Amino acid sequence: MSFSSTFLSDVSVAPSARPLWVGGLFTVVLLAGCGQGNKDAVAVAPPLAQVGVVTVALGDVGLMTELPGRLEASRVAQVRARAAGILQKRLFNEGSDVKAGEALFTIDSAPYAAAYASAQASLARAQANLEQATSLAQRYQPLVKANAVSKQEFANAEAAQKQAEADVAVGKAAVQTAKITLDYASVTAPISGRIGRALVTEGALVGQGEFTQLAVIQQINPMYINFTQSAAEVLKLRKALEAGQLKRASGDEAVKVRLVLEDGSAYAQAGRLLFSDLSVDQATGQITLRAEVPNPKGLLLPGLYVRVRLEQAQASNAMLLPQQAVTRSAQGDTVMVVAGDGKVAPRKIKVGESQGNRWVILDGLQAGEQVMVDGFQKLRGPAPVKPVPWTDSAAAPAPAKAASAAATPAAASAAKN
Repeated sequence: MSFSSTFLSDVSVAPSARPLWVGGLFTVVLLAGCGQGNKDAVAVAPPLAQVGVVTVALGDVGLMTELPGRLEASRVAQVRARAAGILQKRLFNEGSDVKAGEALFTIDSAPYAAAYASAQASLARAQANLEQATSLAQRYQPLVKANAVSKQEFANAEAAQKQAEADVAVGKAAVQTAKITLDYASVTAPISGRIGRALVTEGALVGQGEFTQLAVIQQINPMYINFTQSAAEVLKLRKALEAGQLKRASGDEAVKVRLVLEDGSAYAQAGRLLFSDLSVDQATGQITLRAEVPNPKGLLLPGLYVRVRLEQAQASNAMLLPQQAVTRSAQGDTVMVVAGDGKVAPRKIKVGESQGNRWVILDGLQAGEQVMVDGFQKLRGPAPVKPVPWTDSAAAPAPAKAASAAATPAAASAAKN
């Protein structure tokens, strides 16, 4: 028997007063139990708030510059008719790739074939005259020594031989000229590349008074990118390089460039910077640059607008930090650094250029420090926090989806059980 029941049985009270007294006793016991529970709750410390952090790792960070540019074929050739006549046939498919020397058009060659045959006949006559003159001069040579013929006759024979040699040379040149003109009747590709549409059709009279343009061939592998950069930016970059604040990106090697297409996608092939112009455009204050990029699949087309990303310099002892970790204000740029004891404190930093969704941090952080990226809403004054490695949310959906798919059979099995 408990103390309360014994005590109640031994104490004699009025029946009307007993319920009030018993209720008060139970109230005291209940309050005592609640007090003990509060003591246990105070003794249990609340869990530390988890915040996402990145660990500082300093190194060389390339300073990327993004500039607008236009694509241009590396070689452009206009196919023109250099022989006058009627265009008889087109021998290529419009928009196809052609090789240098491949036949593209044929022009009526009958007049040029006749001229070539006439030149060959004239050459044959000149060669026959040369043989006759040479034979006469050789026959007179011993006779003049014996005074059988006069010296004047021998001199005339030698002159006739030399004139016949000159006639043969003229005939050979005429044959060569006629052959060149005859070959012009077959229009060939001057370079290898992709040919556009035909600018004339069969039956058209071409080459009459001027070299008629028949088509255009463009070599699109590799491609050229022409873009401009502010002269002020170039001067600032050169001063920083000379002062040692930055170092060249690739040493003596050509600077690599990357292309961003109009739809925002990045082109897979990297290019290289060819040259920078020596003069500044007086109207715009820009310097023209040219880069070369491979185009084996023909994805890039002349005239296409692109964004050019090039690494002209590198910052030493720097790092890339997600932009959400940096607070920018008129008083300066700051980040929240988590110390070894879990305490969070602001830190002033020096921010450089942006690269995508990250800032280039030039100064203010030490290797190994932990910088908060998310969880700022969980901060409660000076209370310590629990740092956990931060993961980019852009890369998280695929693993999360896979994990969810993997957990689904287990959850279904548990539901069945």
